[in-house]
Amino acid sequence: MRSARQGGKGGLLSASRRRLLEGSLAVVLLVGGAVAAGLRTRDYSVPAGRKLEVLAPWQWVVLRDAAARIAAPDEIGSALMPSAGDLDVAGFVDGWLGRMNGRVVRDFARFMAYLEHFAPLACGLLPRFTKLTVSEQDRVLASLEASHSDLLRAGFEGLKALVFMGYYRDPRTWSTLGYDGPFVGRPRGGWR
Repeated sequence: MRSARQGGKGGLLSASRRRLLEGSLAVVLLVGGAVAAGLRTRDYSVPAGRKLEVLAPWQWVVLRDAAARIAAPDEIGSALMPSAGDLDVAGFVDGWLGRMNGRVVRDFARFMAYLEHFAPLACGLLPRFTKLTVSEQDRVLASLEASHSDLLRAGFEGLKALVFMGYYRDPRTWSTLGYDGPFVGRPRGGWR
């Protein structure tokens, strides 16, 4: 009879130790994740005087870098087209998002987090997106565009659409496309 009780107590002690170990592991993972997130979300800076409407500084930096690659000229060194930075595409998207409902802003922020931290890992790259070389950033964006996940492809297409809205809104981009501007609101001398 006594051995059954000892076995019962041993079973209770084993279960308690297991719970303690599982709880400890969960705490270690949580703290480790928080430290990793803290390390991976620092060192982002926006230009002095830049006021953001809805984006956090790290989101603006990710968007700026993604826009630079999405709207990059086909020919390296091409002076014909202004860069996404010249046209402040990230600022345009931040302002546009400021007029959207909370769900759109939340979904965009989640995609920016995925692009910055997880999409590079899916391509076998350890650094975050904003720390990658230009060719590595292109590789990450291409992987999103060709992803088997409908959600990731849709996220990329949404990002690309916003970048192109911000980029091609500027008259400096029109002549290269052979577009002479909209008829509505056209100045007498045409768009320049």
